[in-house]
Amino acid sequence: MRACFGVKTQQLISRVFRHPVHPSAAVGWRLAQSRLLSAGESKPRPSMLKHLTFKIKATGPITVAEYMREVLTNPVTGYYVRNNMLGPDGDFITSPEISQIFGELLGVWILSEWMAAGRPKHLQLVELGPGKGSLASDILRVFNQLKSVLDGCSVSLHLVEVSPGLSGVQAQTLTGGSSVESSSEDDPVFRRGETSAGLPVFWYRCLEDVPAGFSIFIANEFFDALPIHTFQRTPKGWREVLVDIDPEKQNRLRFVVSPSPTPASSALIQPEERRSHVEVCADGGVLVQQISRRIVEDGGAALIADYGHDGTKTDTFRGFKGHRQHDVLSSPGSADLTADVDFSFLRTMIGGGVACLGPVTQNMFLKNMGIDTRMEVLLRNCSHGPTRMQLIRSYDMLMNPEKMGERFLFFSLLHHSRLAEPKKSEGMKLEDKSPAPLPVGGFTEISFS
Repeated sequence: MRACFGVKTQQLISRVFRHPVHPSAAVGWRLAQSRLLSAGESKPRPSMLKHLTFKIKATGPITVAEYMREVLTNPVTGYYVRNNMLGPDGDFITSPEISQIFGELLGVWILSEWMAAGRPKHLQLVELGPGKGSLASDILRVFNQLKSVLDGCSVSLHLVEVSPGLSGVQAQTLTGGSSVESSSEDDPVFRRGETSAGLPVFWYRCLEDVPAGFSIFIANEFFDALPIHTFQRTPKGWREVLVDIDPEKQNRLRFVVSPSPTPASSALIQPEERRSHVEVCADGGVLVQQISRRIVEDGGAALIADYGHDGTKTDTFRGFKGHRQHDVLSSPGSADLTADVDFSFLRTMIGGGVACLGPVTQNMFLKNMGIDTRMEVLLRNCSHGPTRMQLIRSYDMLMNPEKMGERFLFFSLLHHSRLAEPKKSEGMKLEDKSPAPLPVGGFTEISFS
């Protein structure tokens, strides 16, 4: 489908596309496979295994969701407590680290949705799981390039982060290390700072702490790390898969099937489910409901980008460490755990509160946003051979169907008014028609004609 953006949105994109490669975004690129893992391996964390073993001995087998929650976010030994899991020296690299274009195009998407909402006087950019801060940095660079467009609008950045270590890395990226931590554990803002351009930045432990107001929510590779419940269809009905101690090897864990229904297996399986093995992210369902409610009450939009599917896959739970897949039950706490996002489940949990678009593949979204035009500008303005090769390799990693191009999906939540049809005149009464809604960037092909 082809449609035309409004003239103002086309001008936004054109103005951003004139700018050359940002040095910090181009340096450090390394091609990697699958989750784009790095070569370095971290040491096993036996303390997490010991903690889980004690827990299971005390209370019995635990759900996969509880296992993921402990392994990833335990405040003492959780994987995300570490601050080196991202980038060339960590366990995986995300799209913002691959290419500056990714963040630039998301910055344009945010501004186009802000304009389509009538240019509210206040804009909160809320990012869930902001990694090293690279994506937010690229987006804010677009904002700075287009500050005349945002004239009169108060912009603030709100980051939801569970890792104290990563929040420090983000602060260094975004504020140059000038942020300060709160002295009170009761303060919902546990860190705050200001960018070099004077834009305020706030850090929170959960979305509920972010203040109300018109907000654009961004979640890039966030939902795939949320805990999942895993279920297996059996002759006796649905049973939950649990994590238990291997009776033959006390220092090893294993999967078992619950002999009887669990609260999760009774509540989370959809009646029309036809698959034999299902992964359900209840936390993700609650989160999109929170985001939807905020969009309905305060206006705004959300863009979720992640590895996922639309209710078709079954067993996607996996670990990543040292440039390759890793046994999810081996050396817990030393590797990333992830499961593909089931966007059909998120859509079901959202209900009819907001409009949903997608999921669409990453190569389609970025192509619709004008990545090819941006690449032409960058290559035309770049004469340095190695940098040109980095640009070409990064483009291939983002767009190639065999790499991230079709495995990575985009999904959007919008206020229903965003897609409302123009009012029609009734009878002989003359009344002004509402303007037709602008196409939503990324989900509709941009035409520069």
